[in-house]
Amino acid sequence: MQPTPLRAVTWNLQGGGIDGASEQRFHAQAEILAGLRPDILALQECTHWDEHDDQRLLWMCRQLDMAPILMAPSRIGDGRNHTALLHRPSRLHLLERRALAPQAFHHALIRTRLRPADADAGDDSRDLLALATHLTHTDGETRLREARRLTDYAGDFPGTPGRALLLGDLNCSGIHDTEPDWDSLVPRNLHSRYRHVTAEGRFGTTDRRAVRVLIESGWTDPQTLTGQERSATVGHAYANEPVPLRLDHILTRDLPTHSYRTLDTPTTRAASDHLPVILDLTA
Repeated sequence: MQPTPLRAVTWNLQGGGIDGASEQRFHAQAEILAGLRPDILALQECTHWDEHDDQRLLWMCRQLDMAPILMAPSRIGDGRNHTALLHRPSRLHLLERRALAPQAFHHALIRTRLRPADADAGDDSRDLLALATHLTHTDGETRLREARRLTDYAGDFPGTPGRALLLGDLNCSGIHDTEPDWDSLVPRNLHSRYRHVTAEGRFGTTDRRAVRVLIESGWTDPQTLTGQERSATVGHAYANEPVPLRLDHILTRDLPTHSYRTLDTPTTRAASDHLPVILDLTA
C-alpha cells in the first residue's frame, strides 16, 4: 500500500472570525480554508462557535467537506473561546478522540487517533496521532508547564501510534526566529508575555523554552526537514506589536514532510491576526 499524501493546517481565527454583528471574516476564513483543502485542521479561538448547538462549527464543516473531531472550551475566560480539531472523513477515519488534562491548560488539548481511509481493514501500522492545542499567551513559565504535557508524545508512548502531529498556536517563537529588537518595536508592558523574566524582574531574551523543550524531547520542526524558511505567523495586525514571529506551529514525529509554509497573503492578513500554517506530508 502506497503512503497517503495528507495536508495538515492550523490557524488561530481571532475571535472566531466574528466582529460584533459582522461575520465577514468568518466567511472569508471559510473560503480560504476551502481552497486549502486540509485533511486535518486545527483551529484556535473559535469564539462563539458553540452558539445554537455548535451552529458555526457545523456550518464550517459543511463548507470544507470535513467533520468535527472535537471542540473544547478554554478553561480560563468566559467559556466561549474554543479549540477545534476537524478531519476529512474521505481521507482519514476517526478511531479515538479525547480532550486531555482540561485543568492543566489555559485553553485546551485535543488528542485523536486517525487511520488513512485506504489502509487495510484491521491494519493499525499507518495510524496517526494528532494533537491540537493553544498554549497560553500570559507568560513563559505557564507556557512551559503546558508544553511539558506534550513531551510524552514526542517518543514511544503506550497505546499511541508511533507517528504523530502536534498542531497549534503555541504562543512561542520558533527556534529559527531571529532575536527581535524588543525595546524599539514593542511597548514594555507587553514584553513579559514573550521574553524571559529574571529573578529580579528584568527582561531578557525571547523565551523559546516551550518550543525548545518539545524539540529536545523528540518532536521535529519540519522547517529543519524542508530546509526552507517559512514566514512569520504574527506581526502584521497591530501597530504596537509589529515583531514578525512564528508563534503557530505544526510539529511532527516520524512523518515524511514535503512542504511546510505560512500562507502570507493580503487575504489571510485581513482575515485574522494570525496566519495559517500548512504542512504537506505522507502517512
